[in-house]
Amino acid sequence: MNERLNILSDRWRDRVAEAVDWLTEKGFTGRVGLILGSGLGNFVDAVDDAQAVEYGDIPGYTTTSVAEHTGRLVCGTAAGVPVVVMQGRLHPYEGLPFDELLLPTAVLACLGIESAIVTNAAGGLNRYYLPGDLMVIRDQIDLHLHDPLRGLLAQPFAPVAGSDAKTAALLAEVGRSGGVADLFDPSLARKLVAAAAESGVPMHSGTYASMYGPAYEAKAEIGMLRRMGCDAVGMSTAPETVLLKRLGVSPVGLSCITNPARETGQPELSHQDVVEVGKMVRDRMARLLLAFLPKV
Repeated sequence: MNERLNILSDRWRDRVAEAVDWLTEKGFTGRVGLILGSGLGNFVDAVDDAQAVEYGDIPGYTTTSVAEHTGRLVCGTAAGVPVVVMQGRLHPYEGLPFDELLLPTAVLACLGIESAIVTNAAGGLNRYYLPGDLMVIRDQIDLHLHDPLRGLLAQPFAPVAGSDAKTAALLAEVGRSGGVADLFDPSLARKLVAAAAESGVPMHSGTYASMYGPAYEAKAEIGMLRRMGCDAVGMSTAPETVLLKRLGVSPVGLSCITNPARETGQPELSHQDVVEVGKMVRDRMARLLLAFLPKV
């Protein structure tokens, strides 16, 4: 059985395995996984020999309900690298329990990917960020205030997959899980920055805050996030990244800054505004990802 499936709890493992088996029979596999955020889904146009399937056709999947999240799984090659792409994602604010929300991410990991590029559209908290800027995620603060993996792992206190044997034995002895020093892979982050420089794409590096939504943050919340050291804020990514890391996948995060956030005089904002900025930069994003993939 897939070793990553063994990490999952009994009640969740069968659901994930059913989808994995269904997709594997159709040839869905890859070395790198991509999760595409709002307005960024056109990267699939750069996938060669692509085959796609609607989320609603995959056993156990919930279809997307948010604009510009198409809800398809696509596999093929991009820049010569075998990829599996989630064109659209599910969000906590859609009212889904985490076993449904994270099912596509668990399936993505169990299809055999080694690394994952997790993208999102985010509000800019850093005063130097402008709409259309890109930010590699150095770290995250998950403000869902809920363990997204509760009840989903066979051994909740087990060390992260891939930990060295000595560390794993020590943690098993004390009955605790190890801290994640680098949730986002620092080596991949450096390679992403290098790819940005080579392709002429300006890049920031910062901390991402993940909140429930779907309402955009109040002025006081923006002030709080800035004082906490957050550079960008969105409504996704954090739960997915924690699961990917726990399953032994190396994640790298990339935010598209869609709007500036101000503690006073904050402009009115809609999801359509977010989508439009995503469309404005998606060609730049695709150029960056195609330059980065051969380095992964």
